[in-house]
Amino acid sequence: MAVSVHMEPLLEKELELAAQRKGITKSQFIIDAVERALGRKNPYQLLLKIEAESAQDPQMQRIAQAFSAASAVDAGSPTSDADRLRALLQARHDAAQHDWEAFQQARREGKPWQADGQEQAAP
Repeated sequence: MAVSVHMEPLLEKELELAAQRKGITKSQFIIDAVERALGRKNPYQLLLKIEAESAQDPQMQRIAQAFSAASAVDAGSPTSDADRLRALLQARHDAAQHDWEAFQQARREGKPWQADGQEQAAP
């Protein structure tokens, strides 16, 4: 449906520049603004949707565990950013080491191996 909107030249120029910054057309910029104004594009609802989807993803669960392990390391005392980074990297290393050991075990047994949370490819 075509809709014609009359606006001041200065406002139209601002609209054009804002649309260019976002890399979308003026029409799409206006549609997005109207959807937000009508409540169809609620950032909070989008966040909840993404959180629900990521809670079901095994890879995201492993990442969350790594972050929680890193933040749980001596949470009672103040730690530096370097300590938190070191703990995060150690958690990632431990997960990679676990995967490597599982791969080697599967290889010794002659079984196909797949990482935790990954689906087997269909032949």
